[in-house]
Amino acid sequence: MRNYLASQGFRKYFANTSWLLGERVLRMVISLFVGIYVARYLGPERYGLLSYTVSFVWLFSSLASFGLNNILVRELVQSPEQRNNLLGTVFWLKVFGTFVMATAIAIALQFFEDEQQTYWMIFIIALGYLFQATNVIELYFQAQVQSKFIVRAQVAQILITSLFKIYLIWVQAELIWFAFALMLDQAVAAALFLIIYRWEIDLFPFFTFHWKQAKQLMHAALPLIFSGMMVLLYMKIDQVMLKEMLNPKAVGVYAAAVKLCEAWYFIPSAIMASLFPAIIESRKESEEYYENRVQKLYEMMVWGSLLVAIPTSFLADWFIQVLYGANFQEAATVLKIYIWTFVFVSLGVASSHWLVAENLEKYALVRSCLGAILNISLNWYLIPIYGITGAAYATLITQLFVSYLFFGLSKHTRNNFMLSTRALSFRLIK
Repeated sequence: MRNYLASQGFRKYFANTSWLLGERVLRMVISLFVGIYVARYLGPERYGLLSYTVSFVWLFSSLASFGLNNILVRELVQSPEQRNNLLGTVFWLKVFGTFVMATAIAIALQFFEDEQQTYWMIFIIALGYLFQATNVIELYFQAQVQSKFIVRAQVAQILITSLFKIYLIWVQAELIWFAFALMLDQAVAAALFLIIYRWEIDLFPFFTFHWKQAKQLMHAALPLIFSGMMVLLYMKIDQVMLKEMLNPKAVGVYAAAVKLCEAWYFIPSAIMASLFPAIIESRKESEEYYENRVQKLYEMMVWGSLLVAIPTSFLADWFIQVLYGANFQEAATVLKIYIWTFVFVSLGVASSHWLVAENLEKYALVRSCLGAILNISLNWYLIPIYGITGAAYATLITQLFVSYLFFGLSKHTRNNFMLSTRALSFRLIK
């Protein structure tokens, strides 16, 4: 063990994870408190409308990425000599995906929304996803386990855009400007990513695109496109349904609690962004070594999430009162329930990468579809009875199913179910 801790490989992954976690902690702190400042300024109703527009766009956002993120990291690890071809091809696929997303949103709006301001807010937020195509640069540095370069750009971006949001509050800006601020998040990040890539590597390969490679990537990612849509559906449909079944104020109160929970989601994402290349590489050594790494990863996910969920559940009333004020006090009940989804979200993030590593992407689509059906059904039944609390229970039950119970249904995924069970049971205590 001591030799492993002293090894170059360990130091490399530990340093990379430290950079990622450091950036995500800083982002969490700044985004959380600026977000709370925005929520207090807007009030439950206007903040609910802003949250609704963000959730509406998110329902379609997987079309913009085409499910290619984890696929690209895998290909960059396995074929580093194909860097320019992969980055250029995936960049243009993402640009095309953004136009597909915009078309889908425009069609859906004909059935869901008829208010002009909401139309414009949704359009502005969706435009930001066009700039997000440059996140292939972030994925490249992840694959190289060199996240310190991209972290510098992300820290600069969060500082710039947070100051802009504070300025909007100071000048008492209209609601639509806060939608513009969300689009600006993506635009500033894109510019900084391109600058970092130019400084550290080369000019970005904008003029590179390979049809054959694009077809191969899309074939591998096809199940992930639809599974991504279904994941976002069961993660965000609750806020859309709350507006349609109750009112914007209910969305604002509910979103306040959800924001406190989602602030922690950076932890499993940062860990997987850093360790996923190592997980893939470990398989070359032996199957036993690979499985042991996955097991330890799952245990880390469970331990970390419990350390957040337990104290948050006990202190929920105090958190809401101090951070949001009396207008949002109903959010405390939601927070006590919703925070426990973090345990299963953490396992779900790791399991999604496990499916990619095992070339079982088709199961991601199946579980996501079942999760979406379950979540919509639960929301439809529970919201009229329990209001925003019913939406929180619907999300918790759905996450329990998609991130854990689902893997016990098939012999091809049952090994993952056993790994998760050990992490959730006595092995964790041991």
